[in-house]
Amino acid sequence: MSTRTPVAVIENPTLQDAAQHIKQAVSERKAVIVVGNCWVDYKGRASSKLEAGERIVMVKEDGSVLVHRPFGYEPVNWQPSGCMFQTRLKDGVLQVRAFRKKPSESVKISFDCVNLLTIMRLVDRGEFSLHASESDMQKAILFDPTLVEDGFKPISYEKKVDPGFVDVYGVDKDGKLLVVELKRVTAGKNAVLQLAKYIDFIKTVTNRELRGILVAPRLAKGVQTLLTSLGLEFKSLEPKTCADVLRRSETRKLVDFFDSSD
Repeated sequence: MSTRTPVAVIENPTLQDAAQHIKQAVSERKAVIVVGNCWVDYKGRASSKLEAGERIVMVKEDGSVLVHRPFGYEPVNWQPSGCMFQTRLKDGVLQVRAFRKKPSESVKISFDCVNLLTIMRLVDRGEFSLHASESDMQKAILFDPTLVEDGFKPISYEKKVDPGFVDVYGVDKDGKLLVVELKRVTAGKNAVLQLAKYIDFIKTVTNRELRGILVAPRLAKGVQTLLTSLGLEFKSLEPKTCADVLRRSETRKLVDFFDSSD
């Protein structure tokens, strides 16, 4: 277990006490959660105003800020990491302003009541892994072939060839056959050689022009050189992007169902 510093939980602090605690916590790069009645003014690429209401405000250790309403998972206002802060009392109101110079933008959060203030330093050294399979990436490409390139038209998937199964097989915008090999993690030398085997076999059974493209989040060091030497291509595609496409496809199916049931 990790050793953590004490967590400060202050219920119904005065605005003056809240201002002092928030100012010190932000200067020490601690995480801050404020629950209270507030209103928000944003100025930057556009401008917006959020009228008063009870909200949850989070200031993270990297200087990012999120304002959450009591419902929904997305913040209604936010600022990315690297913000500078000004905390003060003005006319009986606690103001927390987070701002950036490049680009110039700021969000000012004004409290007339703080119900709960929590201050802590979090420890998080865990690595993040997105659990999306190559099958999910395959489904996303079949739904939206532009994930590979514009004009791509899939013909089949899991196509059986002597060296194995081609993930996605189709035709590009110029009528050339396109063989797609998918990897959900960093693609290495073996992925390139596998794609090359598919290409070599398909060349023996067709006279059409043929391309091979390796689709993965990224390439291992030195793999691009091997790809180029074999006349193969690379397309960067994140599993998260594919997951988003699949979610849109499910939403569209639901909309189509309701439309057809009128």
